[in-house]
Order: sequence, then structure tokens, then C-alpha cells
Amino acid sequence: MGANTSQVSDLSDNPSLKALVGTESISENDPFWNQLISFTFISPTSSGESKLLEEAVIPLAKILIENNPRTGNFGALVRIFLGRTKELKISTECQDQLFIWQAHNALFMIRCLLKVFIREMSEAELHQQFSYQERAPGSCGGSEDLLEELLSNLVHLIVEVPLLDITYSILFEAVTVLLVFFSYQLFHKDILRDGIIYQHIMKGRCMCLTSRLVKTLLYNFIRQEKCPPPSTHIFEPKAEGGLLYGLASGVASGLWSVFTLGGAGSRAGIDQEHDPLPLSNQSLLLLLVLANLTDGPEWPNPYRQAITCFRNTQDTSSLPVEQPHTFQINFNSLYTALCEQQRSDQATLLLYTLLHQNANMRTYVLSRTDMDNLVLPILEILYHVEERNSHHVYMALIILLILTEDDAFNRSIHEVILKNVSWYTERSLTEISLGSLLILVVIRTIQFNMTRTRDKYLHTNCLAALANMSAQFRCLHQYAAQRIISLFALLSKKHNKVLEQATQSLRGRQGESAALPDYAQDLSVIEEVIRMMLEIINSCLCNSLHHNPNLVYALLYKRELFEQFRTHPSFQDIMQNLDTVIGFFSQRLEQAGSDLSVERVQEVIMKGAQALPKDRLKTDYRPRVCTYMHVQTGG
Repeated sequence: MGANTSQVSDLSDNPSLKALVGTESISENDPFWNQLISFTFISPTSSGESKLLEEAVIPLAKILIENNPRTGNFGALVRIFLGRTKELKISTECQDQLFIWQAHNALFMIRCLLKVFIREMSEAELHQQFSYQERAPGSCGGSEDLLEELLSNLVHLIVEVPLLDITYSILFEAVTVLLVFFSYQLFHKDILRDGIIYQHIMKGRCMCLTSRLVKTLLYNFIRQEKCPPPSTHIFEPKAEGGLLYGLASGVASGLWSVFTLGGAGSRAGIDQEHDPLPLSNQSLLLLLVLANLTDGPEWPNPYRQAITCFRNTQDTSSLPVEQPHTFQINFNSLYTALCEQQRSDQATLLLYTLLHQNANMRTYVLSRTDMDNLVLPILEILYHVEERNSHHVYMALIILLILTEDDAFNRSIHEVILKNVSWYTERSLTEISLGSLLILVVIRTIQFNMTRTRDKYLHTNCLAALANMSAQFRCLHQYAAQRIISLFALLSKKHNKVLEQATQSLRGRQGESAALPDYAQDLSVIEEVIRMMLEIINSCLCNSLHHNPNLVYALLYKRELFEQFRTHPSFQDIMQNLDTVIGFFSQRLEQAGSDLSVERVQEVIMKGAQALPKDRLKTDYRPRVCTYMHVQTGG
């Protein structure tokens, strides 16, 4: 950083950087600035090296904080960058790589300094750093708001400069600098609704570009452009001055690790080879930050409005009332990108946000005939629950809850047949419906939660998804039917164990005044879960018994599990239908003779399902279908 700098160890001794942070004011017309921003830099290739770079910048930034009120050099650096942004679009059209390179370098330096400034001072003090001028020592003047000017120019840059190999680096940097500005919230418990940056972004000159900014960030995510290879933009050094260097060495090589500097969106140890989509990922992070800014006291968040109301490019219908900040985008391309990127929790959060807040996108997703492309990545998140953070798991569950609220979805997933699901390793599934796989994965998540995390809300959300689906269970796979009954058996065993512990504790503490363990609360929770499981089984039997012989078979095979709940006051009502089904099919099996083969039992069940009078089952009972709650995504 700074002319002729090639490694971290050079920064503290670099004469250009020492002049920038020093005690002397530097005029914006001084050739110094052209030299300062014509640098190359050997990029860090690991998170450790990135940390070294940040640590090297900190002492320089602190010196500048002390001297800038007298020199105004930071403001001058910002104005040098702003002066070049006015010509960026023309430079792109003319393939002026030198101009773009220097503008990028200036912005990169601004961001490195801003990261330190934001940690060291308040927003008001940061605002002052932008306002200091070179006119006189310690003076502060000028009518322009340089901070707002920078924010506005960054937004204009993102929405107006086309994404090409030669502009990739500066577009990435513009997105990242905005994220750095928003990082002020990380240092405050209270929401910075009255903050200067918040006010500029929500109500200032940036607001008129709301829809264009949201659309551009979405398209950056959709395009999934990889970091351009070094061969796409190389400058040969000039023999006489050596001020021009290979752009690739400072930008393309290790772009992700050096640019994030351990900040927003970075992950330890990541490099270009493992994460070749830095602009896409960083754009997604900025989009999510903007969409989740809180509403003002008298105005809504315009970026959330844009997220909520954008429409498909194929939608030609006119709206009765024009919605603010609306725009159109290709839903097919967005759907494809969402399907491909669910390994990252930020992509899952975007999917949740769109399904939860944008009715147009939710309707489109539910209308797709290739729903397996979206559902399978979500199920894989849940299947590897032990490897995911709790927020990612919760978002995946809430997405399933949103989808399972739709009856057409619940029917269609049983019509999609999958072959050889490679990531499901507990049992070989050569052929299974998407619906049965969904049931297997959700039940596995419940069992994992029972033995590990013991999170009540995770139970509730998993069972809610099954309850939403239960009336449309169709042709359940044999293994899925077995797992439903096995889960009930596990809950029954746990119920009996807690009940036994409560009884023994009461006997052993007779006459003692010490507080008893809260077994009543434990029993209440377990009984609530058992009841939800009975509701799910009952809903399936009432609505689609003849479609699910494997569930009837599993029910009969483990019918002794249900005996203890027939007379239990909490389950008597829900047990009536199960008693009817178990009694009806048990009688038909007795009539068929003894020593029946599995095939013969299944044949008896199939015929019995057609013969069972529908009025024998209480159909006025419906399960307590659960819907998602927005607040539960936090886990």
C-alpha cells in the first residue's frame, strides 16, 4: 500500500504512507496523490497474513487520527477518490484499466483506514474526520458533507459501473466499504437509528437509488461471477518510474482474504481456491444488512420495501396501487442461484427472507415443478445438523414450515421420486419420494435434539412441519413409516422413565421439605410432544389411510406401544381413531390365519384399507397445524 510497497513489513517505513499520516498538509493538486495510489501489494494468502496486514495499518491509522484535524489529509484522500469516480463509467467503456486501478487503490486505502477509525471513535467523531480541511491547522469548514458524498458515490458506483473483469475489484471494494460503515452497529447494543450513517442511507441522497441498489446486489448474487484470473488485467511496469505494477498481484490473487481483512463476511482460513465468489458473497451480505435495518420512527426501511415487493420479469400484470421501490428481476435465475448456494447460511437467510416477506417470490417458488432442487439442499443442512450453527438449522426449519403451509406442496413432494441420495448414509435409499425423505430427515433432527441440544423450540418446529404435511402423506416409504413409530417409541420410553423417576423421588422424600426436581414440567413437555406425534399419525389415518399401508403395517407391528395411552386422560380423545384402526386391522389379520408372510400381511392391509368404512373414524378432529414465527429464527 503506497507506491512501490510489496509486503506488510514495508508499510510502517513507506515514505508515501508516512507523508499521508504525517503532520504536513498535502494539496489535492500535488503529484504525491498519483504516486500514492499507484501501488502493488503482495496479497496475503492466509487469514494469519491478513491479520498481519490489519495490525500493520492500525498504528498508521492512529497517527492519522491525531494529525488529520490539522492536515485534512484523510479528506483529501477521499476527494481524490471521488474525483476519479466521476470518470469511472467512461473509463470502463474505454477500457482504461489504469484509471480504474488507481481508483480502486484509493478506495482500498480508505477502507483500511475506516476499519480502524470506526473502532476508535464515535460516528460524530468520524464525521469530523471527513470534514477537516487543509486550509488552516485545526480548522473545519466547507459546505459539502464529505461523508454523505462518499456514501452516495459508492452506491452510484455499484449500480452504474458494469461488472467486467477490469471492474470486479473496485465493485467488490465499494460493496465492502459500505459493509465497513455498517459495522458501527457491532460496537453498540442499542440500534443506531439516529446514527449519521443510518440517516444518510435511509433518508439521504442514497434513497432514490434504493430499488437499483437492491436489484444490482441481487444480480451480483445471481451471476456468481468468479474472481477474474490474473491474466485478464496486467500492467507492465514502466522502466523510468516503476509506478505501474501488475494489478493482479494486488487485486486478483487472494482477493477474498486480503480485502475482507478478517471483517464482514470473512471466514478463518478461507482463500480464493475455496471461495472464488467474493463479490457475490459480499453483495449478499450487504443486501441482508440493508434489508434488516430497522424502520425509522416515521418512515419504513426502503430496502426492505424493495425486497418485499419486487416482481418477476415475466409478470406483465399492472398493480392497482404502485408500490414504492418496486422493480422486476428474473425469478428463474434467482431461484437457480438460491438452489445452488444453500451451503452458506447467508444464502439460506436470503431464501427465508424472500419466502417470508415477498409474496410474489413465495408464489413462484411453490409453483415450481422442480422443487427437489430447492428442498434437497435444505434437507442436507438439517441432516448435517451437528456440523451447522444453530441459526442455519433454524432458518432451514422455518423454510420447511413456510413451504409445508401449502397443501399443493405437501401433495407434490410425494410425487417426486429420488434415486440414490448420496448424502443420506444411515441407510441405502435406492428409491424414495421427496416427501418420505423430508420426514426421515426431520425425525432424525428431532432425535438428535433429544440427545444433544434439547431445544424445545427445535422440537416444536420439526413437529410443526410434520403436522402441516400429515394430512397429505402419500405412499410413505417403509423406512419413513418405521421411523415415525420408532420416534413415538423413543418418546414413550422417555415418558415412562421420567414418570418412574418422579415416583421414586416422591417416595424417597416423604416428610422432607426440600424442593423436588421439577418432574411435573418435564412430564408436561414430553406429553405435549407425544400428543403432537399422535396428532400427526391420527391426521394421516383420517385423511389418507388407504395411501399409506406401510404406516398401518408399522402401527400394527408396534401396537403394544399405544396401550398405556388409551386410558391416559391427556390422550383419550386422540387415541380413539388409532384404537379403531388397530382393532379393525388386527381382526382382519386374525381372520386371514396365522404365520402370515410380510407380503400376505401387506395384502390384507391394502384390502382392509379399502374396506374400512370412513364413518368409523372421527374426521371432525384436525391436528393443531403450526405456522412459523419470525422471531424463532434466532434460535
